[in-house]
Amino acid sequence: MDAVAAMIHPVILCGGTGSRLWPISREMYPKQFLPLIGERTMLEETVLRVAGAEFAAPLLVANEEHRFVVAEQLRVCGVEAAEIFLEPFGRNTAPAACLAALTVAAKTPDGLLLLMPSDHVIADREAFLAAVRAAAGAAKGGAIVTFGITADRPETGYGYIRVGGQLAAGAEACRVLAFAEKPDLPTAEGYLADGGYVWNSGIFLFQAKTFLEELERLQPEILAACRAALKASKRDLDFCRVDAAAFAESPSLSIDYAVMEHTDRAAVVPVSMGWNDVGAWSALWELGEADEAGNVTRGDVILEDARNCYARSDDRVLTALVGVEDLVVVVTDDAVFVSRRDRAQDVKAVVERLKAEGRPEQKFHSTVYRPWGNYRCIDAGQRFQVKQIVVTPGSKLSLQRHHHRAEHWIVVEGTALVTCGEKSFLLHENQSTYIPIGSVHRLENPGKIPLRLIEVQSGGYLGEDDIVRLEDTFGRA
Repeated sequence: MDAVAAMIHPVILCGGTGSRLWPISREMYPKQFLPLIGERTMLEETVLRVAGAEFAAPLLVANEEHRFVVAEQLRVCGVEAAEIFLEPFGRNTAPAACLAALTVAAKTPDGLLLLMPSDHVIADREAFLAAVRAAAGAAKGGAIVTFGITADRPETGYGYIRVGGQLAAGAEACRVLAFAEKPDLPTAEGYLADGGYVWNSGIFLFQAKTFLEELERLQPEILAACRAALKASKRDLDFCRVDAAAFAESPSLSIDYAVMEHTDRAAVVPVSMGWNDVGAWSALWELGEADEAGNVTRGDVILEDARNCYARSDDRVLTALVGVEDLVVVVTDDAVFVSRRDRAQDVKAVVERLKAEGRPEQKFHSTVYRPWGNYRCIDAGQRFQVKQIVVTPGSKLSLQRHHHRAEHWIVVEGTALVTCGEKSFLLHENQSTYIPIGSVHRLENPGKIPLRLIEVQSGGYLGEDDIVRLEDTFGRA
């Protein structure tokens, strides 16, 4: 086996909407792309966790709406992906794993895949790597290994695994006796007292050929649909765009339901590695550094006689809590969420209501991310809108025109290369220009620092669909 084949191939799942962390996490920019714990985003932490000599270049599976966010965060990490699969819609974890397994098996059938969500916290990387090495030994012997987190409380928000005997004498990998759904509190207390149960982390390690053999036996429709979807896939810049019609034929199943609960090859490596799936605001309170009164804060927050609260202000909005206990308070520039800490998961019901009412706060932040940078609406009224636009160094917007609006651009920081009609010219700080209705135009950042400008739009219609793209670096024309 050559050196590359001997490496473990990380497969990072980037889907999910993170609705239980609204209003910070939203459909178009969910929690895996946010720095919820430290300075790096959760995806960046996941990518760097498996950067090293033991690992091959990662494969990522993402929603096509998030493709440029994924690519940019990889760039920030200095990591080049082996592949980024774009799913036209979610089909759960089993089809996503199948896409990766088929790709690895085409070159190295014995190749090991380490399948991981991109939105989990693992505080102890060394314990994680030790568990991966233990799982790799079992996977080379034909096991499909999951990682069981040592339970330290009667948690009702996780599934459980009942752990059997060791696969071999002295081995850390054990047989799986049973999988259990998320329990009620008395059942969870029983699991903890029994001592033979661990939390189901949703992280897996297996040989490509082993996983595909079990899919062939247990879920042939998934295997057939993914094969067809890959065969008919198309390249789109650095991405593999999976064929939508073929992928739609795949059942939507998790690896647990599709394979693990039915295979006789299931194994588990119990591990304590500071794992948390960050499934609710209460998890961030548990993970944060608390003051002497048990409060965890982030941003511009003032507390007076408050105890055991999580308070977060992510947009420089002063937030004050007085005389309260056990609350979650999260403030953004367009939404405020307040809950008892033990009811924080119920924010999902709020998200469902916003979605049913078609409100943009469910889907978008006020800052909207694009492959070239981002923009944020500062103010809007009848026939006008004001935006702050940030263009990353070397990036450019599409060559475009608008039928219903004119634009005024004022450069605040950096240098802009402007195309308007037949003319191209540079704008520096404190300089401005006017783009008339119907004019073909483009904005570029030729410099080495971010370009920041204020855009004032005026006209009868100011929607984002009033853009006619004539040419685009990112394939959107």
